[in-house]
Amino acid sequence: MLKRFTVSMEDNLLEDFDNFIRDRHYKNRSEALRDLIRGRIIEKEWEADKDVMGVISLVYDHHQHKLQEKVTELQHGFHHQIVSTTHVHMDHDNCLEVIIVRGKAVEVRGLADSLTALRGVRNASLSMGSTGKNLH
Repeated sequence: MLKRFTVSMEDNLLEDFDNFIRDRHYKNRSEALRDLIRGRIIEKEWEADKDVMGVISLVYDHHQHKLQEKVTELQHGFHHQIVSTTHVHMDHDNCLEVIIVRGKAVEVRGLADSLTALRGVRNASLSMGSTGKNLH
C-alpha cells in the first residue's frame, strides 16, 4: 500500500534533486526518493553488522605469482559467506572475478578487504546489498 506525504525543501536542493532524477532517468521524484531511502537502510544494515548480501568484483593480473592460489585460499576461508563465483578471462593478462556473498556485514567486508589488499589486484569493489528483510 502506498502512502502519500509532503516534503519541503529549499529551491536549490530541489533543483539538484531534479537534476539527479533526470541524470539517472527516474520517471518521477517518488521513485528516486524510494531508492535513496532504501540505499540508506542498506547502509545502516551494514553498519549494524546485520545479515547482508553483496557482490565483490576483482580485476587482477593472472601472471602475478601465486595470486590465483591466494584468491582461492581466501575464498575457502570464507566459504560460508560465498554463494557463487564467476571467473572471466578478460584478455591475456587480466581476469575478472565476481563473488556473490551473504552473511554478517563484518565478515563480508573482511573478505572484500582481504581480497582487495592482495598484490596484483588491479581493481576491487564491494557492492552492498540487503537480504531484503528490512526493505519493503
